[in-house]
Amino acid sequence: MSALAVMAGLIPLGLASKLYAGPGAAWTHDYLGGVVYVLFWCLTAFCLWPRVRPWRIAAWVLGVTCALEALQLWQPPWLQALRNTFLGAALLGTTFVCWDLVYYVLAAGLAWALMFWLQKEES
Repeated sequence: MSALAVMAGLIPLGLASKLYAGPGAAWTHDYLGGVVYVLFWCLTAFCLWPRVRPWRIAAWVLGVTCALEALQLWQPPWLQALRNTFLGAALLGTTFVCWDLVYYVLAAGLAWALMFWLQKEES
């Protein structure tokens, strides 16, 4: 299995997590989407920079994702207008939630393990 194949599955899963309306919809919207987000960006970086160690990619994406979460505390009108679009909300988020950070850390750990496994499988 390749990183691109996993990413191809993550895109519809991430979009579906924002549109899902069934049982557990709140958890799916709030947390599963964040996990998919971190996994996707880790795999994107992994494809772009295959020689970078997986733990560095996971740490970098985790740092950027946590910074974006903290940025949600800042709400200037221009940034709010951007967040009011589907794409802006999906990429930047809308509301700071401390629990998101826990899921980002878990996702970064999962991404590290996945990238490590993919790297081993390719060699």
